Amino acid sequence: MLARVLIANRGEIARRIARTCNRMGIEYVTVHSEADTGASYLDGAVTSVCIGPTPASESYLSIDRLLDAARETGCDTVHPGYGFLSENPAFAAAVVDAGMVFVGPDAQTIAAMGDKGRAKAIMAGVGVPVIPGSGEASDDPIRVAEMAKTVGLPALLKPVAGGGGKGMEVVTAWEGLSAAAESAIRLARSTFADGRVLVERLVQKPRHIEVQVFGDSHGNVVHLFERECSLQRRHQKIVEEAPSANLDERIREQLLSAAVRGARAIGYRNAGTFEFMVGTDGSFYFLEVNTRLQVEHPVTEEITGIDLVEWQLRVADGEPLPLRQHEIVASGHAIECRVYAEDPSKDFRPTPGRVRRVIWPPRVRIESALCGGDDVSPHYDPMIAKLIVHAADREQALQAMREGLQRTGLLGLTTNVGFLVKLLADRSVADGQVDTRYIDSNLSRFVDDSAYIAKAIACAAALSSVGRVRTATGTMACSPWESTASTGIVDRAQLDPSAPFGRVAFRADERWMRARVLAVGQTWARIAVGEEDGSTCEVTIEARDGVRGGTVDALPWSALEVPDAFELVIAGQRVRLEATLDGSVPSGGERVAAAPMAGSVVLINVRPGDRVERGAVLAVVEAMKMENPVVAQRDGVVEQVMVDIGDSVSGGQALVLLEAQ
Repeated sequence: MLARVLIANRGEIARRIARTCNRMGIEYVTVHSEADTGASYLDGAVTSVCIGPTPASESYLSIDRLLDAARETGCDTVHPGYGFLSENPAFAAAVVDAGMVFVGPDAQTIAAMGDKGRAKAIMAGVGVPVIPGSGEASDDPIRVAEMAKTVGLPALLKPVAGGGGKGMEVVTAWEGLSAAAESAIRLARSTFADGRVLVERLVQKPRHIEVQVFGDSHGNVVHLFERECSLQRRHQKIVEEAPSANLDERIREQLLSAAVRGARAIGYRNAGTFEFMVGTDGSFYFLEVNTRLQVEHPVTEEITGIDLVEWQLRVADGEPLPLRQHEIVASGHAIECRVYAEDPSKDFRPTPGRVRRVIWPPRVRIESALCGGDDVSPHYDPMIAKLIVHAADREQALQAMREGLQRTGLLGLTTNVGFLVKLLADRSVADGQVDTRYIDSNLSRFVDDSAYIAKAIACAAALSSVGRVRTATGTMACSPWESTASTGIVDRAQLDPSAPFGRVAFRADERWMRARVLAVGQTWARIAVGEEDGSTCEVTIEARDGVRGGTVDALPWSALEVPDAFELVIAGQRVRLEATLDGSVPSGGERVAAAPMAGSVVLINVRPGDRVERGAVLAVVEAMKMENPVVAQRDGVVEQVMVDIGDSVSGGQALVLLEAQ
């Protein structure tokens, strides 16, 4: 059996691998960049090694530093997790050349399947249907444009390396082709250290269904059923489930058979995923093979009862697959939701920062390395957690996930949890009638958080009142005619009949709103928000582990009081309320175009003297593997460009200054 494993990754996947190693009695070593020093995922390791500075290119993507860490700590095995170097054939080969075991397929298989053009050709050769597209890949924008014109529109530009939807660009009009090609190449280089892009014809209204396969060194190949991954935003998976909903049994069998046939054809070993697009007519096309453990592997584990990481380790050690195909049985339904540090109301802008408190729901499987007080770095992927549920059927699983999301509280950090709550409440999602562009086509229905502002103000008003309004005898004052002073005397002339327990005001996103406290009990309050005819909310309050929460109009909420403000999460939606004004917006503030968050400047579009219109992209900041445009807030002339390409910038830092008007 393997003796000591180097986990060549970070965050939740490092913690997930460590959990199986612990259970199997295998020692493990963790690694970290300077930015991850002291991170909670490092706990429990035999030792942990700092492998370099914060940039992934100098740490998690450094083959030499990872190998040095493995040698210095006596590891005989390397598990790459997913992302980073997990699908890098040079890394797999280097591990083997160093006399260690690589947990994954061999370097030749990774190279063949990592080159998506080559992978398509191989699959087509064994009768697996493939999407029409370019037979080559290029990192030359001019050549990519030529390939797109051959394939036709609509087209998808896809980095030849990596996966997870990173760097993909959809082109529907020729005038947007050049910019899309440049962006795809740039992101591919920064994310995967390989800027080559291939072009595929875009399948209209497709579903994304993938098949988990496993092979061993004894010639055995099995599937562990399929996963539905159609709920995506800009090609990035958000919700995954197993089995696929509303899938004809005949098509399911064909998909499973095609995946196993393809895996056998390339002598596949260890865990892999064959990804397919399924059209509305039932036709399906091979997309790619992910030669690693998938982010969404927990849903397969939940329906099969199999620990996929254990299988990976056993197969890597030369053992045959633990089960034969007829012994692998699926039961019930599982759903996974990915939690990202991003703000859906601001075009899903990454939101790195510190989480003050973490509240996970009961009876939900949590895959995360996030703890209260942790910082979410702007330098890595924004996914911070996964929530997984398993139930007897899909309807029960959906209900369990909705409840779990509503009871998730990440105080101090803006996330997509509230977005997920609204998404899973959608009728088409509940019915399983979606495609890969359903979210993008209906986005406005899932990003509006205005309804939560009033409820948050009601909760903050209740927190400001409950426990602070007492009679002379020390009991809670629930009537305006009870004494609220230590003398037992009430000045009835000062009572406000429409707000018997006072008025409070809070600010959310530069907007001030008032609330009237109508009634207060020991664990509840009735609050009217807005004008005299505003909405009335019923709020209950309780304390749990130093965090106060309860329900507001039956929705769960939690909150922390911070200096001059309240941090609240209501049914997964974060709202920050300020109790006092921090200062007015400075005059002329629209002159400054600032970085929306910490990151690196990857593009500057203007020079001093250029005339720009409101909304024009002045620069692009990359953070958490996403490009974030910085736009002009008004028409004007560029006075100064204050940064260079490649500069690291902090959130709010001025990048471009327009001339004063």
